[in-house]
Amino acid sequence: MDLSFLPAVNASLNAIAFLLLVIGLVLIKQKRINAHRKVMISAFVMSCLFLVSYLTHYAWRASVKGGTHTKYEGGGLLGAIYVPMLISHIVLAAAVPVLAILTIRLGLKRRDAAHRRLARITLPIWMYVSVTGVVVYVMLYHLYPASA
Repeated sequence: MDLSFLPAVNASLNAIAFLLLVIGLVLIKQKRINAHRKVMISAFVMSCLFLVSYLTHYAWRASVKGGTHTKYEGGGLLGAIYVPMLISHIVLAAAVPVLAILTIRLGLKRRDAAHRRLARITLPIWMYVSVTGVVVYVMLYHLYPASA
């Protein structure tokens, strides 16, 4: 089975999660708490679907191609941007599930002050990870696709 389409799915899930995070932010600024809650849970679901899809692609790639990573073929200024962006993306992506779960849990329990404090940390990290996930995909698969 060919699962080489999954990176595009992953980027789409990241983009949807980012848009939902922005919508969730707008909704809470409008004090539309129930709508905010639904949208933020939807963003979390998109991120969970991303993780399942990412791990599936990772395992498939390892079994079919003998390696798990797609090599970045670009250089120059974009190459100098790519590596630190990828490293920060990976490090922060590891923190997002924990931060998101804690933040959502506080919100669902209506511990609003604690939820707000943690959300001020979680939201920008989650948004950064979602956006850089899409950027990494574009750089790897569209700007500088690996040679066959």
